[in-house]
Amino acid sequence: MRVSAHSSRATSALKVEHADAVLIGAGIASATLAMLLRELEPAWHIVVLERLEGPALESSHAWNNAGTGHSALCELNYTPMDTHGRVSIDKALEINKKFQLSRAWWAHLVENGTLEHPERFIRTVAHMSLVHGEENRRFLKARFAALHPHPLFSSLEYTEDPSCLAEWAPLVMEGRTANTPLSATRSLAGTDVDFGALTRALLEAATKAGTSVHFGSNVVDLRRMGKDWGVMARTHNSTHVVRAPFVFVGAGGAALPLLQRSGISEIRGYGGFPISGQWLRCTNPELAARHEAKVYGKAAVGSPPMSVPHLDTRVINGTRELMFGPYAGWSPKFLKSGSVTDLFRSIRASNALPMASVAPGNLDLIAYLASQLTQSFDDRLAALAEYLPGAKAEDWELLEAGQRVQVIAPLSRTRGTLQFGTELLTSADGSMSGLLGASPGASTATSIMLDLLSRAFPAKASEWEPRLRAIFSTEGDARDHLARTSRILGLTEPPR
Repeated sequence: MRVSAHSSRATSALKVEHADAVLIGAGIASATLAMLLRELEPAWHIVVLERLEGPALESSHAWNNAGTGHSALCELNYTPMDTHGRVSIDKALEINKKFQLSRAWWAHLVENGTLEHPERFIRTVAHMSLVHGEENRRFLKARFAALHPHPLFSSLEYTEDPSCLAEWAPLVMEGRTANTPLSATRSLAGTDVDFGALTRALLEAATKAGTSVHFGSNVVDLRRMGKDWGVMARTHNSTHVVRAPFVFVGAGGAALPLLQRSGISEIRGYGGFPISGQWLRCTNPELAARHEAKVYGKAAVGSPPMSVPHLDTRVINGTRELMFGPYAGWSPKFLKSGSVTDLFRSIRASNALPMASVAPGNLDLIAYLASQLTQSFDDRLAALAEYLPGAKAEDWELLEAGQRVQVIAPLSRTRGTLQFGTELLTSADGSMSGLLGASPGASTATSIMLDLLSRAFPAKASEWEPRLRAIFSTEGDARDHLARTSRILGLTEPPR
């Protein structure tokens, strides 16, 4: 992958590069969009600008996200239960279908030789949901009954049997007393994804196909230049401008201030609330070798969705790892490598009231963050012990996870709402799009970028449709598609 060369001599004239599309940020979103555009418009000149010295160093970095191929096989917050005991599976189906689009895209790139060695970025890892107590048992049974008949969830298994649980997750049951009944579901169709490795592979492929990737290029301004956008970026020793009719801002937490700087009306009223995170990482490889699953539980009452505890097998850069978390933290930074002034600099006259209005309705979140910030290492180890009764302090270390900026969307000029998810904003003329928010963005990046294509390039829809239909065909049984992508990606085929 090449980094653009810049002259070391100061120049009086500003360097201007012309492109068909500029993508800001070298994470999974921009990497996915770069390859989609390369597939659809091979003659286009596409430029990727990244402020750091390499790709996937923020949210897409393997240790900055959970690596779960989010497909609702284990995430209980995607299947809420109402007061009558009915479980809604609508969001679970939506998330799973979006992840299938990602699998289809990766399988296409592997099949045509664009991506090699898929085992470097995706592996089969069982997805489990584990709950404690009778009330949660009723919920999990109702969830299983609602999901299992659907072809996308036919691989789910349910058990209350301690011996079966010991087979599924030995470390979870080892040393556990029988005081509290446990229940679990498991799917062998689950995956672990190294989004850092995937992002690097996608950008390497895009570069080979002619995409220009500029590292160490910090975007400092976005301005209209006739029918184009002028994207100004600074490097260590120079400043240059890239002109293009289309810009995508996929810069993680930095997307909000960049979109604000662009002046598009669609960003008015939007704000962001940054939340950081931490993981416990296992330092004992023998322990990590004995756990083969992603085991998700239920979030504590009053805590946000991204706080769902899980004990995960990870494979990062080919090394088997074990992690537990997340534990929430707080920092005013919008990026892990950002500035403590990020939050305050994002406040505008248009978003100050919507941002302030969300506080009274989210006191439980504020209390949750306060409790997390005051936790000791022993407190965190006690949380781990609910999933790993034999946890020992000497086997674990605390790592900083990625920085997330939750979307505060305007409801009116004075009111806003805090959202836990992703939101794609596109200007009215389609010339600029930006991605705000967090999970499950990485797993559903392909679906989000397909949505972007339809919004930003409506005039191209009929021209691109046959090619996209060939890649993302929805004909046939969902189980056939699962089996096909599993074979191509080297995954365990789900049972029929």
